Amino acid sequence: MLRLRTLFLTVFVCLVAPVSASAEVFLSTSNYSGDEATAGLEGLMGLENRVLNSLSDEHLGLLSPRSSIRAMPRPRTFAKVNYSRKWIDAQPEIAGDAEWRCLSEALYFEARGESVKGQFAVAEVILNRVKSPLYPNSVCGVINQGTGKKYQCQFTYTCDGNPENIREPKAFERVGKVARLMLEGAPKVLTAGATHYHTVAVRPSWSRKFARTASIGVHHFYRHPSS
Repeated sequence: MLRLRTLFLTVFVCLVAPVSASAEVFLSTSNYSGDEATAGLEGLMGLENRVLNSLSDEHLGLLSPRSSIRAMPRPRTFAKVNYSRKWIDAQPEIAGDAEWRCLSEALYFEARGESVKGQFAVAEVILNRVKSPLYPNSVCGVINQGTGKKYQCQFTYTCDGNPENIREPKAFERVGKVARLMLEGAPKVLTAGATHYHTVAVRPSWSRKFARTASIGVHHFYRHPSS
């Protein structure tokens, strides 16, 4: 797996680098522990995701002439996003893939009581983490990071020991629409690149180290300085 990804990135450099430039990508795990190797792979996958998202359709065609290998779809154009319940309720009901389901569930358990604007803001944080080299490069990977260790996960609902039951279908339908719009490329303009948030009722230790970027509803938002 590692060799294939290294080969892919090397091929990418050869295809898109200027003729006068040269670059090489190396990844060695011979001295890594299992955890270090996993972290190295996640970092490489994050790099791959960001590289692919920067490519033109022409370059993507060179890499994969029959199908897209982009980790996330190219965003569509949004004329307007209105952060109101009336507007979001008027959007067509949708479903989606595993990434959509993960994001929808996170918004449901983390922010269903928030305003629509607050739900978009929480979705921004999750997608900002997907793009950051500090975190896994998929929505489900970000949300489930640390899951399995009680109260040591990134999103409490995944490791608090309580069943994750959807008891409010209308609320889930609403956050599902928010999730789909964000995955399709709705603008992330609410939190200035935030990677963390917490409710106003608590003050975690990390909040004293990171710069606050926004306050929306019952949440404060922060950006990790290295993201």
